[in-house]
Amino acid sequence: ATPPVDANVPRDMTNSYALENAPPPRPASDNKDQKQPAMEENLSGFWAAFTGAQVLGVLVVVLVAIWTSSMGGGFAWRSNPGLEFNWHPLLMSVGFIFLYGNSIMIYRGLRDMRKQKLKLIHAGLPVLTLLCILIAQIAVFDSHNLATPPIPNLYSLHSWIGLGAIILYVLQWVMGLVVFLYPGASMAIRARLMSWHVFMGLTIFSLVIVASLTGLTEKAIFKLGFKYGDLPGEAFMINFIGISIVLFAATVFYITTNPKYKRYPRPEDGALLTKSSVSE
Repeated sequence: ATPPVDANVPRDMTNSYALENAPPPRPASDNKDQKQPAMEENLSGFWAAFTGAQVLGVLVVVLVAIWTSSMGGGFAWRSNPGLEFNWHPLLMSVGFIFLYGNSIMIYRGLRDMRKQKLKLIHAGLPVLTLLCILIAQIAVFDSHNLATPPIPNLYSLHSWIGLGAIILYVLQWVMGLVVFLYPGASMAIRARLMSWHVFMGLTIFSLVIVASLTGLTEKAIFKLGFKYGDLPGEAFMINFIGISIVLFAATVFYITTNPKYKRYPRPEDGALLTKSSVSE
């Protein structure tokens, strides 16, 4: 039994005695709930939505590949600037639509993975996205500059929105690396910037979708002209690609903004847990 506290003993000495004689903490290995979420998650309908998003994302890429290869003449590099252009829609659909959409959903789609790994994947996917964007931009500038006669660059609404999305995407990625990964800001700063980080991520993705749709329309009008109104096979393909992009984007937004699909912190996340977990 704990001996009675002597009124003449200083309070800090009494506290020290209590701490020194307290039972040892329970080992983490004995905690049966160690790998359980800190709060119960409501995942009704989540996996159907997430699977649907993956199917739609792959469908977008496959349709663009069929369109550019079968209806667009295939692929080349600078020896044929017209065919070099086809790399632009294909790589942008892979990087700026499919990969970017998945990087947005990563915390909810791979919710059982440790947070440190999720952070690395969330920061690593943009590297692949930026590589796709770089090659796609080289292809489109070459297809303009090497054409006979040359085609002006960056004059259309599609190019302005697309360029703005690329610039914001790079800034968003750099900010995310510095603030949330390495060297990392204080918890207070992370908590304040997290809502802005989430807002900008979804805003940039919205710009990507708008740029994609305006780009498809621009290509259809330039290539098909007045025949576009007759809805030939290629017109159907272009329109169907656009609808698939919209459905994929809608599913991404649904998954990432639905509060019941939020990833709650896991005990094994350990010291990585901060107030910033509200974004997940």
